[in-house]
Amino acid sequence: MAPLKLHHLRPAPGAKTAKTRVGRGEASKGKTAGRGTKGTKARYQVSAAFEGGQTPLHMRLPKLKGFKNPFREEYQVVNAGRIGELFPEGGAVDVDALVAKGAVRKGERVKVLGGGDLSVAVQVTADKFSASAKSKIEGAGGSITER
Repeated sequence: MAPLKLHHLRPAPGAKTAKTRVGRGEASKGKTAGRGTKGTKARYQVSAAFEGGQTPLHMRLPKLKGFKNPFREEYQVVNAGRIGELFPEGGAVDVDALVAKGAVRKGERVKVLGGGDLSVAVQVTADKFSASAKSKIEGAGGSITER
């Protein structure tokens, strides 16, 4: 018996069948080509999102989640502890002084928050203060003024 060689191997008869070429004449799977008879889907492919002319669901729903209030007021925040670091000698602190030290950006509202520790007496002038910031500034012997 001759030795088995790789180039002699063939698939079993009937294992490989040619792909059915639909829509290529009446002889084999021609005519409707598996699309049934008449109707939109028989004539051309329609997307799954198409709803017969009605506005599709993906267009009826909002594009993004949430709501953005056009009248919101945004603040630059600075912590009481940061004010203590920037002004170790204490004294009067206003928005212009904070801008000069680089703590906040120019021309925007400033809110003072109560993060960190404050040990020097500062007289802070800003647009808003949190309750914890008020207690820390006043506890250190300072005062607050809302502009």
